[in-house]
Amino acid sequence: MSASPTAEAILRRLEWTVIRRLDGMLHGDYRTLFRGYGLDLADLREYQHNDDVRHIDWNVTARMQVPYVREFNEEREVAAWFLLDLSASVDFGSESVRKRNVASEFVAVLARLLTRHGNRVGALFYGTAVDQVIPTRSGRRHVLHLLHSMRTRPVAAPGAPTDLDVLLRAGYDAIRRRSLVFVVSDFISRPGWATTLAHLAQRHEVIAVRLYDPLERRLPDLGLLVIQDSETGEQVFVDTHDKGFRKRFAQLAEKREEELRAAFRTAGVDALELATDDDLADAIMRFADLRKRRSQLAAGGGMPQHMGAA
Repeated sequence: MSASPTAEAILRRLEWTVIRRLDGMLHGDYRTLFRGYGLDLADLREYQHNDDVRHIDWNVTARMQVPYVREFNEEREVAAWFLLDLSASVDFGSESVRKRNVASEFVAVLARLLTRHGNRVGALFYGTAVDQVIPTRSGRRHVLHLLHSMRTRPVAAPGAPTDLDVLLRAGYDAIRRRSLVFVVSDFISRPGWATTLAHLAQRHEVIAVRLYDPLERRLPDLGLLVIQDSETGEQVFVDTHDKGFRKRFAQLAEKREEELRAAFRTAGVDALELATDDDLADAIMRFADLRKRRSQLAAGGGMPQHMGAA
């Protein structure tokens, strides 16, 4: 397999900029990003000073009246999958960067971080259907192949609206072994996908990577415009100088944001939001910090009062 020079140049740039920055900020602690994955329960033993309270087994502790912690064997190899929504709406971008560009750089960065440590990554591609599967492999050449496939994929033609449920069901059927799964999409889709996302999250550690452009949330005053639905191709003539129209647009966008956040909460998945005008390394670090704080809060909140000193 020979990767295109474009893919090589992009990956080299990301290795020297984003990945080097993440190495410095994460200090190699990639479990901050991928909590609760790749561990097999090995044994139970009594709690000792400086043990991680998040590993206390409260059921055994209640039975024995003595704190017990779970010991784990860390798996040497992680299998990670990218479920990639590359439908027509992902090719939108109000400035020079499209959502597809953000998706490809995110996948390249995470795939490289994982494969450098001997882990395997694979991908399912969705345009109007799941039409390409890249099996899990490791190594830099494999990351180049994945990046090249994303960058050279033809732009999806407008047609039927995206049905994200098709991609999620395909991932559920194809990924048998417990894996780390990134669902990379703008989540502009027919309804009905949230239930399948919840089922997927019961089997795997799932992270929703939500792509968006600032113009999708708030319209500036640009005068008379023709707006085209990138999914269906339908065009509408609007007057963005109308404050009432801009307000209604913002209200509808906020309602959609609330529905998305509720769907992610119900499914029990964390969401990493990536904007077309965002800094990729900063966005990943914000997400890592969020997961770390949530893990700490969960550990504190789950501790019985009489065990607070432990």
